Amino acid sequence: MSGRKTRRRVLKKGVSKDLRDSEEDAKKPVRETSLLISPLPSCKKKAKKQKMASDLTPPGFGESWREALSAEFGKSYFKQLMRFVSEEREQCDVYPPAEHVFTWTQMCDITEVKVVILGQDPYHGPNEAHGLCFSVKQPVPAPPRTFTKNCCRTLKAFSSPGHGDLTKWAKQGVLLLNAVLTVRAGRPNSHKDKGWESFTDAVVQWLSNNREDLVFMLWGAYAQKKGAAIDRERHHVLQAVHPSPVSPVHKRFFGCKHFSQANELLQKSGKTPVDWNAL
Repeated sequence: MSGRKTRRRVLKKGVSKDLRDSEEDAKKPVRETSLLISPLPSCKKKAKKQKMASDLTPPGFGESWREALSAEFGKSYFKQLMRFVSEEREQCDVYPPAEHVFTWTQMCDITEVKVVILGQDPYHGPNEAHGLCFSVKQPVPAPPRTFTKNCCRTLKAFSSPGHGDLTKWAKQGVLLLNAVLTVRAGRPNSHKDKGWESFTDAVVQWLSNNREDLVFMLWGAYAQKKGAAIDRERHHVLQAVHPSPVSPVHKRFFGCKHFSQANELLQKSGKTPVDWNAL
């Protein structure tokens, strides 16, 4: 009799232990589930960060360019720069109009850029600048100092289109980027050292770091200094004097053959050459 009681107690203890083990095992999936859902706060944080970047994005900024450069929009220098330009527009005429400042981001996807031409600051006459360096928006007649009247003479079989609008180049993947993106009417370099240089440096650096076999055309000491950080093992850099007629050495530009050289380099890297005559 006592033996049966002992066996019952042993069985009871075994059942109790099994129940405790089962309860502990049942708790484990709950902990694992909690680990699976733990990243949700970081997802929310990322979404919040993306919304903030979107809110800070200037009007007219191309989507692919925004994704690449949005980190700049939250920096103090860029916020100060936007305030400065806004205040300038309240006090005087500023070129180009606000909706054209970032035209260069609307012409092609950032991953489709093939050639980069660096300028200094926008044309400062009425209705000239429209967000592409060396370019004057149609139907405004090109002033004597513009690119098409002085630089494009180096192109074979080039027939002047009677305007200075380089939009068709930009749509083929030619980034026409000024170092400074706004200017006071009639006052060249008036927005120099206000922050634009830091922003456009970031553009050049992103392209240098994330693309391959781009052709950079650096004309004059200013552009060459700005392009000093370009990775020349990943990209092709063509340098010459500045083509502006106000430069005392501008005639030396006409023998540089940068346009034909650029197309040769593009073809060697498997890219479609630019139709420079298409204006």
